[in-house]
Amino acid sequence: MTDHTPTSTGTDEPIEADEHTDRHRVAAAVDLPPGDRVVVDVEGREVAVFNVDGEYHALSNYCPHQGGPACEGLVSGTLEVDGDDELVWDRAGEIVACPWHGWEFDVTDGHHTASDRYRLPVYEAYAEDGDVYIEL
Repeated sequence: MTDHTPTSTGTDEPIEADEHTDRHRVAAAVDLPPGDRVVVDVEGREVAVFNVDGEYHALSNYCPHQGGPACEGLVSGTLEVDGDDELVWDRAGEIVACPWHGWEFDVTDGHHTASDRYRLPVYEAYAEDGDVYIEL
């Protein structure tokens, strides 16, 4: 396995697959704390890996709107209506906005927040033995 230290803007070289599986090491777990993300190139695909409260989620970094870097914009939450018809802030750290035109996606499942017609491809992401891996 080739070891490259990813940053929020990617790596200097593509990350290679583990020689025994289809998994790819993307970061040391300590380098991807809750609330953070990393964007890496894996087999020619830009993939963003988010840590949401200790759970890892991996999404394609390609926005279906106009091909922008979908996962490199603001990460926030959303306003929802509660049982008393009041607006409440919810899902902090689970919504990412494409920096080109503001399309918002759920980082936990890739779904567009306003339309079921759009979804970013998702990949399995997990931590094992102190490292974060994704499987394409």
